[in-house]
Amino acid sequence: MEVSAPFFNDPLTPLGEPGKPFSELWNYEVVEAFFLNDTTEQYLEVELCPHGQHLVLLLSGRRNVWKKELPLSFKVFRGETNWEGIAFLPWSYFPPNVTKFNSFAIHGSNDQRSYEALYPVPQHELQQGQKPDFHRLEYFKPFSFNTLLGEEWKQPESDLWLIEKPDM
Repeated sequence: MEVSAPFFNDPLTPLGEPGKPFSELWNYEVVEAFFLNDTTEQYLEVELCPHGQHLVLLLSGRRNVWKKELPLSFKVFRGETNWEGIAFLPWSYFPPNVTKFNSFAIHGSNDQRSYEALYPVPQHELQQGQKPDFHRLEYFKPFSFNTLLGEEWKQPESDLWLIEKPDM
């Protein structure tokens, strides 16, 4: 997974070690990607920070984390105004039959906090004072690895999802 994004440096660097998982990374500047099987509501959440920290979560059911802080090979290249990141996501992290996707970016502090979505919740669905909720799975859009990797490609089976059955 590759990220190319503006670098705001706000909030400042998380205290965690670069290259390691960092709990609650969403409280910092971050780019997030969600890969969903919309039939089972099993999904992979990947959070990448321009300072090198990351957070990988496996969820089974909306907001139901069953694996967290999974290891990840992640490299960051940061300039004054932008950053790029490359994360190598093991196929075992992806739930079987990924069918939908969404991505988000978060930056800023306090009243300057900004939340962006590739596929946002429609304005008419928002209520005044409602906080951002990136787990609104019904607004994710169709996604197929075959579009990227060819029609003959088959998603490898995942030991994590097949052997370690998440509690539903």
